[in-house]
Amino acid sequence: MTAVVPLGSFASAVAAAGRAGELVVQPRMGFADLPRMRDGLHAVKQARARSVGTLTIDSYTRVGDNESARLALAEGTDLNGYPIVAHGADTTRDLVSGLVKDGFAVQVRHGSANPLGIIRALLDAGLDATEGGPVSYCLPYSRTPIRESVDAWARSCELLASRPGTHLESFGGCMLGQLCPPSLLVALSVLEGIFFRQHGLRSVSLSYAQQTHHDQDVEALLALRTLAGEHLAGLDWHVVLYTYMGVFPRTTGGALRLLRDSARLAALTGTERMIVKTPAEAHRIPTIQDNIHALEEATLAAAAHRGRSAVAGEEYGVLAEARALVEAVLEIHSDTGRALTEAFRRGILDVPYCLHADNAQRSRSYIDARGSLQWHATGAMPIRASPAPGRDRLRADDLLGMLSHTQEAFDRAALTENGEHGGSAALSM
Repeated sequence: MTAVVPLGSFASAVAAAGRAGELVVQPRMGFADLPRMRDGLHAVKQARARSVGTLTIDSYTRVGDNESARLALAEGTDLNGYPIVAHGADTTRDLVSGLVKDGFAVQVRHGSANPLGIIRALLDAGLDATEGGPVSYCLPYSRTPIRESVDAWARSCELLASRPGTHLESFGGCMLGQLCPPSLLVALSVLEGIFFRQHGLRSVSLSYAQQTHHDQDVEALLALRTLAGEHLAGLDWHVVLYTYMGVFPRTTGGALRLLRDSARLAALTGTERMIVKTPAEAHRIPTIQDNIHALEEATLAAAAHRGRSAVAGEEYGVLAEARALVEAVLEIHSDTGRALTEAFRRGILDVPYCLHADNAQRSRSYIDARGSLQWHATGAMPIRASPAPGRDRLRADDLLGMLSHTQEAFDRAALTENGEHGGSAALSM
């Protein structure tokens, strides 16, 4: 799979793990306090896992309000992430000094529709990997028009591509975290990968967030690999799986079952990298130790399935739908950014339950009797819907039930097996 392209520290770490047949695991972690951030990265590196580190950026920096981030640092006010611009390149370079080596690397994760300042800051600090995309970091997180996000991401990609060895991950497989049918997640991730390629990137990764049904997720991840092979030939690329991003189980047992299930999914589909969640998710912000525990649990679960592989099925039609969506967008214009903008204007791409002004809001999804995600309505998208039986329209209580579907299923299984009681008391790490 890996093309002969220059690889930086991050892509090299993933490639080396792939050659060894090991899953790379990664936490979500970001602290404004430098000693704590350093301790977090060091703990991740020392975990009993094939791990890479994360600098998750704070909310002020994500929206370009660097002055507020600097003021918070000066006043000692806590931030919900690492203010990479406010700290400055020298500080970040010192932070990762001595850590980014020996197969360990760090990725900057941010959530910005206009990431140019963040990307400039990470490059100046000697880092080489980040993530996002013109759609995936626009629709869920901002009111920025898609056209403006596309322009900002085009400039940002070109800046990244000007440095050899840089790596960019599409967040397209994680739209809204849940209730987006897999075919659209796969299509968006592939389309952002094509956008990255068009703007000069040679090392990319495509994401997919675990959804509600194991077999459907297997089909989706294998479809993602198929389409990546068709559209990203000649690039270095890999796939990253996110442990379920929706409402998380409240019991420790349920949360660990879900985490292990995602690691099994990654192992069976040849997925190279996985972003974990912790049993603390439903109750509080995870500590460094919570994250290390999750990394190690995921590693053990994946290793138990090493050497086994899943076979692609067609029961859920993920590949056919995703291919139809990708091809419909690419037919609009040779410039992928313009094609994406126009596709959303026409409703050819339409994310269910997404309230962004540039989203048509005509599509809807539901969880069927098997537990899989299906299209209730597809609007102008070039795919067919199979509406929920007996439902012309989905009600608010339908949506609430779907949002808690996975949490309740895994908590119920844990309680049945172990007699464990949910709630904060169950969080014994």
